[in-house]
Amino acid sequence: MKNFLIIPNRQKDTGLALTSHIKDTLIGMGAECHIYDGYYNDVSPIQVPKGTECILVIGGDGTILAAAGRLVGQNIPLLGINLGTLGFLADVDLKELPETLRDLVDDKYELEKRMMLRGEVYRNGERSGAFTALNDFVISRRSFSRMIGLSIEINDVLIEQYHADGVIVCTPTGSTSYNLSAGGPIINPTCKNFVVTPICPHSLAIRSVVLAKSDVVTITLENIRHGQREEAVISPDGREGVVLRPGDQVRIYKAEESTPFIKMKEVSFVKILKEKLL
Repeated sequence: MKNFLIIPNRQKDTGLALTSHIKDTLIGMGAECHIYDGYYNDVSPIQVPKGTECILVIGGDGTILAAAGRLVGQNIPLLGINLGTLGFLADVDLKELPETLRDLVDDKYELEKRMMLRGEVYRNGERSGAFTALNDFVISRRSFSRMIGLSIEINDVLIEQYHADGVIVCTPTGSTSYNLSAGGPIINPTCKNFVVTPICPHSLAIRSVVLAKSDVVTITLENIRHGQREEAVISPDGREGVVLRPGDQVRIYKAEESTPFIKMKEVSFVKILKEKLL
């Protein structure tokens, strides 16, 4: 690789000291390198310089998720440099940086494509919004004091109706995020499944469901209080989403797009889990 773009998180890389160091190092190795410094300016698609072969994202997993959401369809490999805490996505630590940069320039790396999800919001039968997520879609109550009513269909078959704080639909990549905190299963990120996990359901029988890549989930917001209009919010990858009203439906399925990640070392997923969570 000889052409790089760096996307830094200024809150973590104060004054862009690390970003500038990486740029100078890559240029010193004969590569071309640009810096995208609009991470906080807007949420529009990132304009990537022509010829870019690799995007280095400096920060933590949240920075990578935000960048991936603005790079959908670009199909340019991402590599996360961890300045955060857990770092499931940003898996290059600072002590590994010199060797990592040299290996990138020398084309010593592997690619790993991560599944994404597509979510479509329907109101009165008309599509009112569409989003793509690398981690998850979260449908949650808008009021802090009330549960919401949800109907869950898989491939047009009703499987659950329950009252809860919300529901998570996540990819294997997102299985170690909010899904894990809500009691959902952990899935190897190279798998092509996705998971539906309720958030604090008012039932002892409701559990997570692991689905195949060909399945389609339809979630309907129900009105469970007469005379009061219930509202919820759908958020893709923690980003600002849209307000849902009773009768609104959300269809979630495997997206055509995927996010390619660069893997610099062969480390088993089980070992990563042990290091990050245990």
